[in-house]
Amino acid sequence: MSISPPFIISMLIALTVHEVSHGLMALKLGDPTAKYEGRLTLNPLAHLDLFGTLMFFFVGFGWAKPVPVNPRYFKGNIKKGMTLTALAGPASNLILAIITILIAKIIFMSGISAGPGASRFFMELFQSMLFLNLGLMAFNLLPVAPLDGSKVLAMFIPYHHEGKYEDYLRNGPMILLALLMMERMLGIPLIIGWISAIITPILLVIEKIL
Repeated sequence: MSISPPFIISMLIALTVHEVSHGLMALKLGDPTAKYEGRLTLNPLAHLDLFGTLMFFFVGFGWAKPVPVNPRYFKGNIKKGMTLTALAGPASNLILAIITILIAKIIFMSGISAGPGASRFFMELFQSMLFLNLGLMAFNLLPVAPLDGSKVLAMFIPYHHEGKYEDYLRNGPMILLALLMMERMLGIPLIIGWISAIITPILLVIEKIL
């Protein structure tokens, strides 16, 4: 996927909606931290992480600045609250991907044409929106800290293993960096394989439904 205006627009939309969704879910569960720190805005600049954004340009996937969450504010089960908050981001990207397909199909079926140049732009925009959102969803479900998947997995860790899991989470950034290096320098498609394994069946289901 080339670095073009449609790619950059799609990346900013995908990252922003992802992070705002985390914050909105946390707020719904009783945690106002993201709201007070200005992270419920749709301004992309509030959410961009320098290293995570650069990863989009170099390897095609990356991340934004994590939304601050204080689980002590959550009403009810804290583990459940963290899981729901973590899942809100990837879920929002899946919804954006489905909306993108629906809009593209409506335009195609209606026969609307805006000229060769504009049509090419919107075709690239729809493709970028689809694959970036699905890719961001799948990448964030990887169970390695600080990605969302590590928080989802925490829901299923038995109480007597939580200490060991906390140690694993602390080493998450180093594990993630190692995976990225193996992917980029050694050509071992661990992350790409994970992403493909998740988005391929989703695309097949969407294709059958639509």
